[in-house]
Order: sequence, then structure tokens, then C-alpha cells
Amino acid sequence: MEEKVNISSKLEVEQVKDGNSKTCCTFIMHNEDHTLGNALRYIIAKNPDVEFCGYSIPHPAENKINFRIQTRGAAVTEVLRKGLEDLHSVCQHVLTTFESAVEDYKHNTDQNVAS
Repeated sequence: MEEKVNISSKLEVEQVKDGNSKTCCTFIMHNEDHTLGNALRYIIAKNPDVEFCGYSIPHPAENKINFRIQTRGAAVTEVLRKGLEDLHSVCQHVLTTFESAVEDYKHNTDQNVAS
């Protein structure tokens, strides 16, 4: 049974359920690759409620990933949602830190040139 889940306006995800289980599911993420797959797998695997988390790319010519999560009782869709939110927070922190370092560099370079 496939069901479209709107996690974000930019991420297209299909949920492929394993029977009636709320703790085990495969998600198909369209137009994604190892960039999202590996980072998201790392974040979700650190969740103590997660028993298994992995992904695969069915074929190199296909631009999608199969992302599988199995939990110890937590709702698998909520684990995915939290993983995406946590990954977004990490990316925002990296972006903010990078932009701050660029501004510091520009400021220091401008002072050295003016001297």
C-alpha cells in the first residue's frame, strides 16, 4: 500500500507500508540521492527509538532512494519527521557558522588592506 506523505513542500515522499505496522516502513524519496540519504540515515540512526535505518538507490539511472526505518515502538512517520527536522537544524547551524566565518574573514581582510 503506497501513500503520499507531505513532509515538506520540496521533498516528495511515498510511504510503502508493511501491512499494518506503524513501526516498520519504507519511504521512497523522489529526486534525491546519497547526499540526503546518507546524512538522514546518520541522524535517524542516532535516535534511541530506532532499531534499523538504511537506504538504497534502486538503480543508478533512477533519481530516487528507498529509505527504510524500523523502530522499537515509536511511530515510524514521526521518527522520519524528527530526523528531517534535526537534519535541517544541523544544516542551518553549518550555514550560520559558515556565513559568520566569511563575514569575519571579509572584515579582517578589509582592515588589513586599509592598514
